[in-house]
Amino acid sequence: MATEPLGLENRGDTTSPQSGSPGVSSVKRRSETDLTYSLKWAAWEWLYREAGCRAVAFEVRLEGPSGRVADVVGLGPKNLVYVVEVKASRSDASRDNNNTGAVNRLREKERALDEAAEFTTSVLEAAARAARLKAEDDWADDPAYRQAAGDHQRTAKRRAAHARRMETLSIKFYDPAFLRVADCHYIMAPSGLVRPSEVPPFWGLLDERPAVVVPAPVKQVRRVTAHVLRAIARANTRDLMTACGRRHEILPEKMPHNPIDDGPGQE
Repeated sequence: MATEPLGLENRGDTTSPQSGSPGVSSVKRRSETDLTYSLKWAAWEWLYREAGCRAVAFEVRLEGPSGRVADVVGLGPKNLVYVVEVKASRSDASRDNNNTGAVNRLREKERALDEAAEFTTSVLEAAARAARLKAEDDWADDPAYRQAAGDHQRTAKRRAAHARRMETLSIKFYDPAFLRVADCHYIMAPSGLVRPSEVPPFWGLLDERPAVVVPAPVKQVRRVTAHVLRAIARANTRDLMTACGRRHEILPEKMPHNPIDDGPGQE
């Protein structure tokens, strides 16, 4: 029997041909862009065709019940575990590409912006008092006050922007705990988005063809084959039930915790 190809042409939504049976839709998440979804399938295809993985899933939690979720995970020959993180934009890629040195520098900048905000606030208050003494009615038009107000507003905007960046700050690419969950880690990104020189240590790079741009080194990690297979099975079961519209009909809102589902180092 001929096998169906895994190309992009087969990644669209499908419906059940049987009348009365639940339709099967895409496993694309609402928050995902079409590009991200296409890249995830490209990663799946590479894992299946090139890496020889026969167990592959999207959005797999490998670090225990409260751990982070990997975009695509595959289990290949010799029980090698592959993790692929999909990055569809420069901002998405840079969000996870922070080592401890970068985090410390950003925290220092945060402290400096906090001090600048306190300073501009005190200057603004002093300028307001002085302006009221000179003119009670139109004190807000005082040049010194308007200058202080502008400085305070610009500092507040910079501080808010930096706070938003700190909220999404991630060290995933450098985190030893995340690097221990798989033998091979790859970034999947559109061609040219991530330069080979920008690939973090212990990671490789794939593009949308899909093809290897930078090969990932094979790390020596603890063998957790059974745990990875359980995590992949749970992810694929979730996606199948969601695609068939049955997830919320069958599963409770919160599944009871099973200790055997804890990831490496979680025992």
